[in-house]
Amino acid sequence: MADSDESTSPEAEKEQGRGGEGCLTDTQGQMLDRCLHALKQAKNDSHTLAALLLITRVCPARQLDKRSLRRIFEAVGLNLPARLLVTATQEDVPAGMAPSDLLSLGATLLAALSTDPDMAAHPQLLATVPLLLNLLANGSKPGQDGSSGSSSSQQTFQLDEATAADCYQVLTSVCALPQGPELLLSRGAVPALCQAVEQNQILSRQRGLPLLGYLLSAKTKKKVWNKHPAELLALLLRLSTDFCRASEPNRLSSCAQLAQFLPPAGMAIESKELRDAMSSVWAQLRPMLQSRLTPRQIGPILVLCACLLDLYGWDQAGPPKFCCLLVNRACVEVRMGLEEPPGNELSPELQNTLTGCYRILEAAMEQACSAVDAPSSAPALPALSLQQSRQVLQVLEEAFSAVMFYLQQVDASRYGDPFVFASFRSLCSWLAEETSCLKQEVIDLLPFLVGYTRHHLQGGAAEQSLSDWMAQASVTEEGGAWTGGEALRYLLPALCHLSAEDAPRKVLLGLEAHSLLVDFLKQSWISLKGRSIRDPSLETACSTLLNFAVTEPERVRMDLCFRTLEAHLSDALPVLVNKPRLLVLAANYCTLGLMIGRLKSPPSGSVEAGQRRFFLAALQFLRGALETDPGSGPAHVSVSWETSWDEVAELWRLSLQALGGCARAQAWIPALLRDEGWLHNMLAVLSQSSALPDQNTQDVLQEALCAAAQQCPLCKQEIAEAMRRSDGGVLREMRSLKMLVGAN
Repeated sequence: MADSDESTSPEAEKEQGRGGEGCLTDTQGQMLDRCLHALKQAKNDSHTLAALLLITRVCPARQLDKRSLRRIFEAVGLNLPARLLVTATQEDVPAGMAPSDLLSLGATLLAALSTDPDMAAHPQLLATVPLLLNLLANGSKPGQDGSSGSSSSQQTFQLDEATAADCYQVLTSVCALPQGPELLLSRGAVPALCQAVEQNQILSRQRGLPLLGYLLSAKTKKKVWNKHPAELLALLLRLSTDFCRASEPNRLSSCAQLAQFLPPAGMAIESKELRDAMSSVWAQLRPMLQSRLTPRQIGPILVLCACLLDLYGWDQAGPPKFCCLLVNRACVEVRMGLEEPPGNELSPELQNTLTGCYRILEAAMEQACSAVDAPSSAPALPALSLQQSRQVLQVLEEAFSAVMFYLQQVDASRYGDPFVFASFRSLCSWLAEETSCLKQEVIDLLPFLVGYTRHHLQGGAAEQSLSDWMAQASVTEEGGAWTGGEALRYLLPALCHLSAEDAPRKVLLGLEAHSLLVDFLKQSWISLKGRSIRDPSLETACSTLLNFAVTEPERVRMDLCFRTLEAHLSDALPVLVNKPRLLVLAANYCTLGLMIGRLKSPPSGSVEAGQRRFFLAALQFLRGALETDPGSGPAHVSVSWETSWDEVAELWRLSLQALGGCARAQAWIPALLRDEGWLHNMLAVLSQSSALPDQNTQDVLQEALCAAAQQCPLCKQEIAEAMRRSDGGVLREMRSLKMLVGAN
């Protein structure tokens, strides 16, 4: 969600500054004509300055239309007002000219010209930005005393409110440009504005803070915090102190502003001062949240609470009773906001509030589920009792029922709406933990969920708006740039759960969800194959497809989508086996391919090159799991697999079972096991080992060897010879295998 911001945006301020265009009276128009003529005929600086001063007094900037601005620009250019600013801040101001007058005149002209976007983007105007920022940060500047005429006499002029307002108008106009925030940031806007606020310079609170807040609400927020952490931290500490000391009405109105200046979600700020300050803010928020509040009052409070949860979690929020109250109030807001009759549009303010509430709901769900799953544990967060956790889960269920009601009404024309995505994302976080509640409502919503993710994965319209929203979201998890697959990434855990159940799985198959997952794997692989960065979403997608492969064998045999998947696996697995950091994904790809392979009919002719390539990579992968030390000690998990063994052990065993199924289904596989050395390697490990890591490992290895022996006489002969040579390793303990091959 975007940072809460009740202040006026630069675009809105710019329009307010301009007022209605073409508002000069006839008299003003005539005066402007005379002044412009005088400018062109000016013989010296005094005449030029007199004409300019008259223009600024009789033709206010907000009344100048584009044509008038263009005429002034053609007569004056941007060089003159910039030169006036520079001259005003130097020590050699011409005698008889007050620095403050030069400064006022230059700033007024720049403010007027900057209201035209073309002028605001002009390099000469942009060159004055550092000077304007310096003036606003310091509030005064030494200059020559015009009344003295002495080069050694010095005076300090104070920046007056009108001139400061003109300086801020220029900065606001620049900020409103498409690349405006970057233009200001690259010219030192953040440290200068922070200094202005810190020193309480004129208009710094009224104009400087809103401008800073806008810079921090844009997609540059994380970059700005990384570049200026000290200045922003000092500003945040001051604002937090002001918040805690403010009267209750002022504190209510300050919630939205304070939320803007918090660090971005996921950014670690190691500061005891900040922790203490945020703890003090929570102390003020608790009684506020317990009081009677109007909808307009409670919204900014809940958004601020959500941002604070993003920063330090629940450990500062307060006792469990308050946490339950916070969740309950957020759930009530969600229900009241979303259970409106169809066709009622949600205001931007309400959308902002609800997006903050979603984050509170997500954080509460993590807490409540951990308490229900392990009620005897002592989590670091304020522990809810089992009864409190159940109550929280109940109100969460009611809130997410409202979210489903809302999403059910969303049609494809609104798929690019950021608030729809925020609602979708929040629901997915609940479905990832809880798919047993509201089962029929969830099944009824599957057409929307799958259609929505397919739209974005295929690069539907309005992707840029979501990309911008994701980049500037303040209540969101840490993540990279929007790629179109984000919607599916959020839905994947729920799809994995639902695909394991009969009723929702049938609906998912009808919606071609498996085809969507295959497209996702293929698209993701394009960017992943050149890197070695683990992506858990791909593993979850594989688990979902594995559910289909296990429970829907006929669909796997007949659906061309699974042939496409096989082709992808045969291309990717040979690469993955050489990427140790992607071991878990390799295990998923290996298992998925073998589970599909066991369902295939024997090839009518020669084996396809892709299929052979996959099985060669699979055998290479599978034999890398176990190794033995010299002697006759127990076999152990290889060093390269050890750190991931808890995640891949079950997949490795399932792969061996599926390998046995492939050997029985396709006659060419057993010979491959022997020719490529897998059989020899496994027999050597089993002969030399006194034990395996666990009994399940021994059972699945015996099953795979039995399948090879049953289908291939040469494999059977090699196994029998190895058993006869074995001096008592694990191999001789495999009774079913011993009986099958007839070894004594």
